[in-house]
Amino acid sequence: MIDESLITDHYSHGRLLDDIEAGLTTLGKSPRTAEVDDLAPVDEVHIGGRLATEAFLDQLDIGPGDHVLDVGCGLGGASRFAVERYGCRVTGVDLSEEYVEVGTVLNSWVGLAGRVRLEAADASDTPYPDAEFDKAYMLHVGMNIPDKIALATELHRVLTPGGVLGVYDVMRVGEGELDFPVPWASTPDASAVARPEDYRRALAQSGLRVTAERNRAAFAERFFTDLQAAAAGAAGPPPLGIHLLMGETAATKVANMIENIAKGRIAPVELVAVKTGH
Repeated sequence: MIDESLITDHYSHGRLLDDIEAGLTTLGKSPRTAEVDDLAPVDEVHIGGRLATEAFLDQLDIGPGDHVLDVGCGLGGASRFAVERYGCRVTGVDLSEEYVEVGTVLNSWVGLAGRVRLEAADASDTPYPDAEFDKAYMLHVGMNIPDKIALATELHRVLTPGGVLGVYDVMRVGEGELDFPVPWASTPDASAVARPEDYRRALAQSGLRVTAERNRAAFAERFFTDLQAAAAGAAGPPPLGIHLLMGETAATKVANMIENIAKGRIAPVELVAVKTGH
């Protein structure tokens, strides 16, 4: 087990909403004029950002009328994107009360408070009834959840029969010790990176049948190459970006993740699964 405080402390910020508003001001925007796309650099912090979100969620066949669960929603960026793109309704859960509080304010800024609900909850023990959600997804969440079977079992419980689950996580694909800190953990004892086969086993045991799998290592390498090129030509960090969430160690965390991917230790991997019977 991972001490829950290690996770919440890692993601704790304290002045995040003020920093986001200041970044918007620099961009010539305000809470009254902000749009979902304006927030994407800071609220979609998984590998690939919005490009990855689109490519991933488009596989889940989300449609109008669907109730979707965003597992480990963070600030709710993917939730807001999904509502705008697919016309669905989204509930997001995250351990970080700060992220949920800030994300709820961001929902109101962009006029989506009635269609996106964010709540502080444990993804492995949610407060929702059985078969509440038509679809569910998680973007870079499982690296902080050691018990993949408990997580998969809970997601199976809250999905409707035939419901679809999407997973886009950083997974272990090779050997060698990981360099820390990384975006999801400051130290090894806060990291629960697992292999794709561990995810597949947990999903199968819970009654979720994997229908698609894709290793996104090459995509990640291109993304980081482009990111580094853009940073080299800039006078400083952008007004809105992942550095606002990661603080003073942002550069080290990203550099270590790039190194771990480049050495074949980890890679972002997508899995899509469908709920079947036990």
